[in-house]
Amino acid sequence: MIQINSSVQVATAGEALIDFIAHADGRFEPCLGGAVYNLTRAIARQGVGTLYLNPMSRDRFGRRLAQGLLSDGVRLAVPEAVVEVTSLAVVNVNEQGHPDYAFYREGVADRATSAAALTQACDAMDHLSLVCTGALALSPDDAAVYLPWLAAQRQAGRTVVIDANLRPSVMPDLGAYRRHVLAALQYADVIKASDEDLLCLNLPGDDALAQAQHLLQGSRASVMALTLGGEGAMLLTRQGQVFTARELEPIVVVDTVGAGDCFLAGLVVAMLAQKLPADWGSGKVSGEVARQLLSSAVASASLCVMRRGCVPPTRAEVLARLAQFPCSFAG
Repeated sequence: MIQINSSVQVATAGEALIDFIAHADGRFEPCLGGAVYNLTRAIARQGVGTLYLNPMSRDRFGRRLAQGLLSDGVRLAVPEAVVEVTSLAVVNVNEQGHPDYAFYREGVADRATSAAALTQACDAMDHLSLVCTGALALSPDDAAVYLPWLAAQRQAGRTVVIDANLRPSVMPDLGAYRRHVLAALQYADVIKASDEDLLCLNLPGDDALAQAQHLLQGSRASVMALTLGGEGAMLLTRQGQVFTARELEPIVVVDTVGAGDCFLAGLVVAMLAQKLPADWGSGKVSGEVARQLLSSAVASASLCVMRRGCVPPTRAEVLARLAQFPCSFAG
């Protein structure tokens, strides 16, 4: 079992599911997954006390998901299993290693919660300073669960981190989905998105940077982290600073499942290590702080893509990679 800081500093809310990953021979391999589930494990494996807020099913898959979190040192806000079944996703990975998804999420365990339950669990944690959500939690169908909870976390003074991580293929009304995602991002102090997410949101701008700047300036967040696949990542601040980082050494990509989740985990862990306030991007951010944040995030993602499925790195692995292969940085 991973040894972590016993004081819970981070709480996560969102999907935990089983990914059935398609193989060329027609087989489907069941793997523990879900963006928020992956993020939760990834933060805990880097040594941060982490609380997962959503319930787990009593079925076989739910027991596996719960054990995966517990093995990584995550605390469960709802340790008792519920009768609802586990969410499922069918994942096809293309030749470039990029996944596409089909989800089965009606009457499932991770959605069997409420804003009041999430808020009560957070209020019971004395040292909680940061909360994370995103991905399928940004479905309009779950607005009554997550939006009041996010509002309560901002009011409590906790840093709110939201990963856009859009899933347009499973949203029947794309226009309503876009509008809801943009509304949910108004609760964020820190936004994380990919260049693909920005395209899906149909934002104005000739390139990903311009689209990201538009999204950030239209929100209440002070910082945005933008991932660019093999081109690295950017960190944008409300004051207008733009920092960039990328790997210098070529990486053999096995697949990209969980890469964005591990990137965000590396960012969150570095933010906590720096003891940054919720609005830390509102003023001038030093280049050294930005370098440490982006380097931690990029290295975490790189270690993930070199492995099959989402196998988040430990903090020791991230630091070892940074020592051996420092990222290029500008800003």
